[in-house]
Amino acid sequence: MRRTACLLTGTALVGAAASLVAAAPAHGADGASAAGGLRVYPSSVVPGEIASVNTAACGEDDTATGDASAVGAGQFVLAPSTHEGEAIGQFTVPPSAQPGTYEMVVTCAESGRRITGDLIVTLTHARGQVHPRGSVKTGVGGALGSDPVQTAAGVAALAVAAAGGTWLLHRRARGDGI
Repeated sequence: MRRTACLLTGTALVGAAASLVAAAPAHGADGASAAGGLRVYPSSVVPGEIASVNTAACGEDDTATGDASAVGAGQFVLAPSTHEGEAIGQFTVPPSAQPGTYEMVVTCAESGRRITGDLIVTLTHARGQVHPRGSVKTGVGGALGSDPVQTAAGVAALAVAAAGGTWLLHRRARGDGI
């Protein structure tokens, strides 16, 4: 029985490791895929900023159409550039964009090839952190109010109830009845 459990556990671990390797993205440090995919600069933006999209996957002289509607920016055009045969385009992330990761899609005009990349929208720039301020309205608490007299009365009522319950349990344990 123990040998079977070890065998099944080992098989499950090997399967989990294989699925993690297969699911790992083929992205380098700059966000580009190994086969000349889509690069988004900067990869992390704040709503209202401009993002640039570059790809060499369409070819030297091919134009492309980008789709940033996932983030709410709509379509944009990528034009050939002198930078390593890449097509480059830009769009503005709308001020109403919510934080999250959005997929950008570029379609090459001549070949019809689709290339995708990710854009991360955050509320702050990477160089500074914003800490929350103020109170949180959760709807919990405040049942007795903020009046100290009412709070003292509530505590006294709880103390009397606890003392009475202890006294009743003590009488029952002695056999005196209730």
